[in-house]
Amino acid sequence: MADTTRQAARLLFLHAQTGLHPGSGTALGLVDLPVQRERHTQWPTVPGSAIKGVLRDRCREKAKTNYGGDRKKANEEDDDLVAAFGPGKGNDASDHAGALAITDARLAAFPVRSLRGVFAWVTCPAVLGRLNRDLHIAASPNAFDVPTLDDNTHLLCADKSPLRIGESAVVLEEFEYTAKANCDSIANWFAKHATADPITASRLKSHLAVIHDDAFTHYARHATEIVARIGLDYTTKTVKSGALFYQEVLPAETLLYAAILANPSRKDGYAKSANDMLDYITNQLGPDAVLQIGGDETVGKGLCFARLTDGKGD
Repeated sequence: MADTTRQAARLLFLHAQTGLHPGSGTALGLVDLPVQRERHTQWPTVPGSAIKGVLRDRCREKAKTNYGGDRKKANEEDDDLVAAFGPGKGNDASDHAGALAITDARLAAFPVRSLRGVFAWVTCPAVLGRLNRDLHIAASPNAFDVPTLDDNTHLLCADKSPLRIGESAVVLEEFEYTAKANCDSIANWFAKHATADPITASRLKSHLAVIHDDAFTHYARHATEIVARIGLDYTTKTVKSGALFYQEVLPAETLLYAAILANPSRKDGYAKSANDMLDYITNQLGPDAVLQIGGDETVGKGLCFARLTDGKGD
């Protein structure tokens, strides 16, 4: 008999393959369309509601093959989909809530230009501490010991990392750092759980760097991409008056994660455990799912590899 009382959780990692624009609406500053950020850290974030909508659409696309290609019918009648995300008919919204709850996606590692090794994925003790804490939601033990960095000119990276210049110098953007030790246990955990791509996993092991919290916040605030966008007059093929705007984009290779929390199915007559609900999402995603998240889908923005993990194991 299925366990219908116990909650379950896993982490969903999102690895941006193209620039990602989780917009926050218009702004009064120089950037017309900034990305959404946490108020207290100013680190970029992706709303959980956006991720939930994307996941529902993924499940709907797969389910429609059982309903003659009818997306609407799949959205309203597929038992797994409705149990996981809630009723597809507006009139039925009060019948039951979906079994899944999805948090905002948080920054796990941010790509920063490097003088050697092309770029580094940087993270920091504050991010790693929060990741360890979030793993407890999934009933997983701490993934690694969180290091301490007292000086924002120091960092941790692999002993033979391509980022290093000589024995210990590392230059990220215009700042020089001294590598004091390695971060192999952290890099290995990310390589195992954050991606299913062997090339990315290998690069994470050699190109991940742990930097001071303040240095990380600087990059997260100021090392995003600012893209100029225009609208053209159809007849003259010149820029429309007032149609120039600037948009902030998270760079390709940005690594984020969200927690997916599951309750047992609340759908009447459809008993499924919390783990069944998570297994359903895992099966729908598969090992190499590509999701489009955020704005500007038609210009190729927001394509992300997605991977679910419980974070357990060595």
